[in-house]
Amino acid sequence: MAGIMVSASTGVMNSLLGKLATLMGEEFAKLKNLRKEVKHISDELSSMKDALERLADVDELDIQTARWRDAVREMSYDIEDIIDDFMCKIGEKKKKSGFVHDTIQRLRTSRARHQIAGQIEDIKKIVRETSERRERYKVDVPTSCNVAVDQRVVALYEDAAKLVGMDGPTNEVVSWLKDEEKQLKVVSIVGFGGLGKTTLAKEVYHKLKGEFHCGAFVPVSQKPNIPKLLHSLSTQLGCQQSFHDCELNVLLDQVRENLKNKRYLVIIDDLWDVSAWNIIKCAFPENNLGSRLIVTTRITTVAGACCFGHHESILEMEPLSEEDSRKLFFGRIFCSEEASPGQLRDVSVEILKKCGGLTLAIISISSLLASDRSNQKERWKHVLNSLGSVSGTNLTLEAMRQILNLSYKNLPHHLKTCFLYLGMFLEDSEIYRHELVSLWVSEGFVSKAHGQNPKQIAISYFNELVNMSLIQPVQIDMHGSVLTCKVHDMLLDLILYKSAEENFITVVDNPEAITGQLQKPRRMLFNLDGATLPRDVNMSQVRSFANWRGSTNIPSLAEFKYLRVFIADFSSSSVDGNRKIDLTGLCKLYQLRHIQIEGCDNCQLPTQIRGLQKLETFDIDGSCIPTDIFQLPCLLSMHIFHLPCLLPEGIGKMTCLQRLRWFDTLHSSINSIKGLGELTNLRLLYLRTNFSENVDMDVLNSSLGKLCNLDSLNVFSPDSWIPEALTLSPPPPNLMGLSMMRISRAPSWIGELHNLQSLHITVDKLDKDDVGILAELPALMDLELTFNRALEETIVIYGTSFAILKRFVVYWTVMPQLTFQAGAMPKLQSLSLPLNARGWKQDESTTPTGIEHLLALERISVGIGSETESEQRSAESAIRSAINMHPGHAHIKIDIQCY
Repeated sequence: MAGIMVSASTGVMNSLLGKLATLMGEEFAKLKNLRKEVKHISDELSSMKDALERLADVDELDIQTARWRDAVREMSYDIEDIIDDFMCKIGEKKKKSGFVHDTIQRLRTSRARHQIAGQIEDIKKIVRETSERRERYKVDVPTSCNVAVDQRVVALYEDAAKLVGMDGPTNEVVSWLKDEEKQLKVVSIVGFGGLGKTTLAKEVYHKLKGEFHCGAFVPVSQKPNIPKLLHSLSTQLGCQQSFHDCELNVLLDQVRENLKNKRYLVIIDDLWDVSAWNIIKCAFPENNLGSRLIVTTRITTVAGACCFGHHESILEMEPLSEEDSRKLFFGRIFCSEEASPGQLRDVSVEILKKCGGLTLAIISISSLLASDRSNQKERWKHVLNSLGSVSGTNLTLEAMRQILNLSYKNLPHHLKTCFLYLGMFLEDSEIYRHELVSLWVSEGFVSKAHGQNPKQIAISYFNELVNMSLIQPVQIDMHGSVLTCKVHDMLLDLILYKSAEENFITVVDNPEAITGQLQKPRRMLFNLDGATLPRDVNMSQVRSFANWRGSTNIPSLAEFKYLRVFIADFSSSSVDGNRKIDLTGLCKLYQLRHIQIEGCDNCQLPTQIRGLQKLETFDIDGSCIPTDIFQLPCLLSMHIFHLPCLLPEGIGKMTCLQRLRWFDTLHSSINSIKGLGELTNLRLLYLRTNFSENVDMDVLNSSLGKLCNLDSLNVFSPDSWIPEALTLSPPPPNLMGLSMMRISRAPSWIGELHNLQSLHITVDKLDKDDVGILAELPALMDLELTFNRALEETIVIYGTSFAILKRFVVYWTVMPQLTFQAGAMPKLQSLSLPLNARGWKQDESTTPTGIEHLLALERISVGIGSETESEQRSAESAIRSAINMHPGHAHIKIDIQCY
């Protein structure tokens, strides 16, 4: 966890130790006895931090140990608050004096020394009391690696014939294992707990074991006892010797000796980390007899390591389809879906939604429902309601939660923290990746050490959670990157339960239920509507506050002394025009990193925020932009979702800025446009302009040409065409995304964008030369073309053009003639077209020709505009005829919508 400032398991210990290190630095060397006192505190806290990390890996804690753990974690927040206040005062005095030396001299006065000594003594007292409590209650940090019984064992004894959705994966793995390769081959099965990896491996094992000399099925578990595992392996392999009390190398040698002349099939089930694999694999000799290993794991990186980088030998388990989920669910209760009572259909659909295709979840719930036929519909509704909470007491439901909990427990500490933070979003909400990773960085969940890019690290964390199926992808771009996601209901239950247990997130949705229960909430999801918090709730140490439901009865901002993240959506709030929600107090929250506000018309925002020197994200939909916003040195992202966007003067000072949406040339001075060119760290820019006004194109082009790190540019002109005089010269070398609305034709300089992957343009015309420019873009994978008028000429996509394009979307008022020649768009997977059938006269030339040449096509979407049902039927028939000429038409997903 090195470099991670904040985590659910250790609180803010790492952050705190870093700040104590600062107090021991040269800057404070002249403060008598300070370094000595701080050193003592730091040493004691370091020991406590180590204890917290060990406790985080223990399955069950006795009540005294758990209470001590909680007290230490809470203590870390208390001490950090004291130090933050101290450092803030130093920062203020530095600004006034201008010199560090003068600041230290002032701190050496008797009054200042007394204040510092008092604060240090407070910290020492807190640490001493917490340490003594450990001695008093004889709290011991367990070192046992006992693992709770894994309920997945039940899956080993399920009748495979009763399971569904296994035929395809089983046949695929069998085909990989039965090839002619004589060298030892490893196949990995990877996926989230509950998807059926163990059942699949068992089924493959029973199908193939007769073709091998010997075989074994070896469960590994989270913290494996390797000698015991090897003993189990050797016993299954028929070895007669006893291996008890042998050294590890002796055990490995004995197994290798037993296998050296045999063709073996071994299942390594539920492997959790690469270090265990590096030992286990030594037991299997390479004897060129066609031996095979199957590894099941929940972790993608482990799967890759086991296959020695051969990713074609990795099977990623998918949740069951809706059809297979129903088949499994109803089959276990009523023997078939057809035999299920009609009155249970609606509630069963909702239950299956919550199961999310998890095989074990469906088995658990269907077994529960099959066990009690009395008051059937009421019973099913009760189970449905239980799935939406953590209060279920039924053993089967608890077993399912235990499986989810097991996956959570084995997450690395940093992923646990990031995973729990998903509880700050509403159930079923769609979460933007860039927003989530920004919040992780602002909260301190991501290391900023060693010059690493925190955002890229956060994205890697996000991808790990996606790979583990802990995050459900919603929108995916053409590169396979997840843009938006959701959290499954069952996992959200786990998140909220764990968050409450760790005092990580507090959900406030019922003032009566929380009275007297909240002491020092750290992060708050505020869902109260029309009610207020009890007065005994201490808000001073809340780090994050999210008010997605637009409650106007939020606590006074004066109570949030140490707030890092403020999120609120007042867009649907009912507010008296003369009594707006007062958010002016935000300017005093000096620890703020992230401000995100919707519904600014219902709010009163601060006019100045220069005191927010740590602010990284400023995201609002209002026009009241603070006049001193350009004096924030750490600001990385500024999204102003309000047009016109009236930025104050001084944008050139924001040299750290990476995301800017919008920059409005219509309401910016010539100096501001020049200043735009100073933002050389800018990666995303939304530019709004009106070229019918007097815009100095030379100045604008010059500024855009300096944005050397730009990777995404959106240019929008609402009232005029973008002139050909607008150029990107030199083009940003890393520009990957470009969107230009209202241009007469594709500008020639687009051809210089050799790294461009996504292009969305609205044009007046597109001739052969324009198509040629776009066709030769070597990295283009996503193309959207919108035409403002009907085109008279045929657009021809020639062979070998658009070599790696995967997605092609066209928007036309009137469908022009579009022809795909043989060899065109060889990688195209998705094609979306309009088809105007108004006045349809069966002229087949109006449908695209050559669709059969798009050999990689997987999906085609067609929007048919018509005035009569006859026109609609004729157009649909024509488009289906064109698609049916494709050699793989049977496998193409066709989506036809009529309007």
